[in-house]
Amino acid sequence: MQAWTEEQGVVELPDGRRIRGASARRRGGEVPAPDFAVYLLAREPQQKQWPYQWVRWRDFGLPASTGEAVETLAEAYHRAGEHRVEIACGSGVGRTGTALALLAAMSGVAPTEAVAWVRAHYHRRAVETRGQRRWVEATAASLPPRDPDR
Repeated sequence: MQAWTEEQGVVELPDGRRIRGASARRRGGEVPAPDFAVYLLAREPQQKQWPYQWVRWRDFGLPASTGEAVETLAEAYHRAGEHRVEIACGSGVGRTGTALALLAAMSGVAPTEAVAWVRAHYHRRAVETRGQRRWVEATAASLPPRDPDR
C-alpha cells in the first residue's frame, strides 16, 4: 500500500496525511485506484473494484446521520496514514469538500477555519451551502481532542 503523490484532487492535511477528493461520476484519467474510498451519495454506489464505505448524503444537504458520517470519516482519516484514501460525491465539490473540511479539523485545523482551509487547499467552491458550513463548524467543535500519536 502506498500514499498518494501529486495526483489531481489530492489534499495534504496539516499533519501530512494525504487524501484524494474526487467525483464519483467521473474517474480521472491515470489516477491509481484507492485502497479505500468513502462515497457520500444519496444511493449506495454499485462499485466493487476496491473496499469502500457509503454515507447516505443527499446533494446540497447534510449526512443522514452525523454520527455515522463522523465514524466513517474518522476511519478514512486513520487509514490515510498508510493507504490511498479517496472521498467522493457526485461532482467532488460540495459534499466532498464538506468531508475534507471535517478531516482538516481532525488533523488540527480550528473548527472555525476548516471551511476556509479546504477552499484554499482543495477547491474554491468546496462546502457549497450555509448548512454544510454550519455542520462542519459544529461537528468539528464536538470532535474529541486530537491524539497526535494516531
